[in-house]
Order: sequence, then structure tokens, then C-alpha cells
Amino acid sequence: MTTTYLAGVLAGAALICVAPSVLAQDKGKTEAAKLASESQTALKQLYATAPLAKELGPKAHAILVFPKVTKAGLGIGGQYGEGALLKGGTAVAYYKTTGASFGLQAGGQKYGYAMIFMNAKALEQLDNKNGFEVGVGPSVVLVDEGMAKTTTTSTLKDDIYAFVFGQKGLMAGLGIQGNKITKITPK
Repeated sequence: MTTTYLAGVLAGAALICVAPSVLAQDKGKTEAAKLASESQTALKQLYATAPLAKELGPKAHAILVFPKVTKAGLGIGGQYGEGALLKGGTAVAYYKTTGASFGLQAGGQKYGYAMIFMNAKALEQLDNKNGFEVGVGPSVVLVDEGMAKTTTTSTLKDDIYAFVFGQKGLMAGLGIQGNKITKITPK
């Protein structure tokens, strides 16, 4: 692997993580309203395809929805997305999710994910001054299709449940482990 190639891959990954937030700063107050609307619509789509998410929703303290996360990589990868924290169906705060990965990977993908916070204590971790890192702190259970079909809300006892939905594109492997979530202020 040449130094020029590695520098190009690193620059591309950095662009994926930084460019969307720079562009968002120029879009004005309508960006918050748009993000809230997209998050509410994505949550409805999740509920239509994942009955367990629909059952958990009314019992949740809050739901963080990232309607569109973009992930791309070739050896070194990056991902970025913005979303809204919904309480009672209303957006009360906005966040970005970022991540970097290294290893055998190639491709690009878009997907959404929702994190259902079941209690106030778990939600408090979201606004940690250093950001919230998935996999560090409260337990996050990634619900896949198999688990969703065999689980009932009476057997669930964890703090946070995450659902990945709407995958488009081709990229080996998908998870939210290692994602960092940070509060943002859309203008």
C-alpha cells in the first residue's frame, strides 16, 4: 500500500465524517425542522417493519433516531449521520453519529438506526461531555430480525435497544459498536 493511496483513503474517510456537519451549518433554522421530520418519519417506518420496536416505543423514556447514516470504506472506513432525540414524538435535541473502522472492508452503505432509551439514567449518559460511545457505559442491545421475532417486551430488561433499518448499498458487516454520538445544534 503506497503512502499516497493511504493518504487518499484517510482524506476520504475524514471528508465523510466532517463535510456533512460543515454543510449543515449553512442551512439555517429549517435544518432542525427537517431533521426532526425525517427522524419522525424514519421511526414510523421502523415501527411498520419491526413490531418489537413499536411495542417498546410507548414504554421508552426517549428515542434517538438517525434516519440516514452513510458508511463507506476501503480498508479504512468512516460513517456519519445526524438525528433527533424524540420524547413523546417531539424532537427535543439533535445529535450526530460518527465512527471510523479499520480492517478488511470495502464498499458503501446507507442505513438508519434508532436507539430506544428505556430509562432516564441511560439517557443521562447521552450528554456526556466527551460524547456517548456505543459499547462504553450503559448496555446497548442491537436487536436483529431473529431476536425481534422471538422476544417480548416482558422479557426485555436492558437500558437501551438499538434497531438498524433501511440498509441500502453493499458493505461487508454492519454494527453500531464504536460509534460516537455527540450533541449538535442545527441552525
